[in-house]
Amino acid sequence: MIEATAKRQRLRITYRIDGPLRYISNLEQMRVWERTIRRAGLPLSYSGGFNPRPRLQIGAALPVGFAADAEWMDIWLVEPTAPEAVRDALARAAPEGLEVVRVDEVDLGEPALPRQVRAAEYEVVVETERSLEEIHRRIDGLLAAQSLPRQRRGRPYDLRPLIHRLWIQAEQPGTVVLGMVLAAREGATGRPEEVLDELGLAEGFFRVRRRRLLTGEG
Repeated sequence: MIEATAKRQRLRITYRIDGPLRYISNLEQMRVWERTIRRAGLPLSYSGGFNPRPRLQIGAALPVGFAADAEWMDIWLVEPTAPEAVRDALARAAPEGLEVVRVDEVDLGEPALPRQVRAAEYEVVVETERSLEEIHRRIDGLLAAQSLPRQRRGRPYDLRPLIHRLWIQAEQPGTVVLGMVLAAREGATGRPEEVLDELGLAEGFFRVRRRRLLTGEG
């Protein structure tokens, strides 16, 4: 176990997800993290009660199949440990597809991490035969819309206020790369596949990478 002194600590881990870990559920990802932290020998804090749980908190759930470049997770340690030592220990213990980018200490009194996340930026690679001009027109029309009524799990909602930004990032024959900044608030989350559906681009193959989480609206 890493040598530590005696005082509680909250750390924020920035990490990447790719490879086989893209295809597991959020619950399974949390189990991967628990095993990684145990292998790293960190003095993790646990909740009280009859069924104590490790104190881990992710910024926003990552949908199955999405890669990610800069996810956030807060962990609580019962004893302070240098962030650099935590990063190195986690890097050694992490499985394929999980890469620790950095570790920072944050104030114990900060709000819960999910409450701080307001939006997320995505890169979406879409295979399509539609022309760049047509896609531009569709994006302009979508952004000009006052509302985009849809249903999710049988409940009506408006997609338009969940789209903060939408643009063409790159284009090559048969493929277009879209950039999106979508709401990622608790109870109000935009989904890239729903934006593609509104653009008429969801019928083909596409890949989604979440580039970063944002504490503002981007």
